[in-house]
Amino acid sequence: MRLVTYRSQVDAAGRLGAIVDGQVVDLERFGKTQNVALPSTMLEFIDLGPVAVSGTTALLASVEGNWPIGTAVPLANVKLLAPIPRPRKNIFGIGLNYIDHVAESAAALDTSADLPKQPVIFSKPPTTVCGPGDPILHNAKITQQLDWEVELAAIIGTTAKGVAREGALAHVFGYTVLIDMSARDCRRAGQWIYSKGQDSFAPMGPCIVTADEIPDPQTLDLWLTVNGVEKQRNNTSHMLFKVDELIADISQGITLEPGDIIATGTPEGVGAGRTPQEWLWPGDTIECGVESIGTLRNPVVAA
Repeated sequence: MRLVTYRSQVDAAGRLGAIVDGQVVDLERFGKTQNVALPSTMLEFIDLGPVAVSGTTALLASVEGNWPIGTAVPLANVKLLAPIPRPRKNIFGIGLNYIDHVAESAAALDTSADLPKQPVIFSKPPTTVCGPGDPILHNAKITQQLDWEVELAAIIGTTAKGVAREGALAHVFGYTVLIDMSARDCRRAGQWIYSKGQDSFAPMGPCIVTADEIPDPQTLDLWLTVNGVEKQRNNTSHMLFKVDELIADISQGITLEPGDIIATGTPEGVGAGRTPQEWLWPGDTIECGVESIGTLRNPVVAA
């Protein structure tokens, strides 16, 4: 399934929907017509566990697109929000997870040129999250070095504590696209949270594709453009630490819970690594995507 959080009116609350043949099917409303209780939010749906995915997929297929009145609306007529508009916890960010990005970071950002022996983990607060089309805030009082990073993000579906790499992917609910925005001149004594954790610094979406539709997350192309000019293009096969390794590693010391988000790192091509360096400014537009998931497009605006 391709799951979204959407609203059909400007002042409406976000609701859980599934994209089917260009329609957004409101799952709570659809469920009522089928005498099945389905939630109205993404986190509540994730909490139901894997049975919710298989059961809802079958339920949607059973009507063959003959949606009951009031349950479906054309995708073009809704506003998509971040799939999880307000995560319960900080996003787990992974730094330096592609070989070429390690090299460009060492040259431009004074990080180590040695390949990490363990995943490099930081976090982004829930207030970083924004959705498709939402503005990325450029606060000129804080940064003159706003940078881009396209990433595959994994959404945890079931609790993972001390899990082995084998079987770790069974804990994934699905995948989405995330832009790890970074204010490069806001790093403090080697710490990244203020650089990467500012408001609007985690555009996410346009949907969550459930894990049953992406059995191998290490085969996906990802790309990013700024004002239509390609800056990043790579494949998740080039991650140093694969998604299953990341889940296993984090879960040894931090319990991963349903709805937790792991942003799995970015490939080379960031602005800091270019000669001369390139930064984002109000008026710029970022567009990026991950194969099999979709595309994000966000403008940069003055804060």
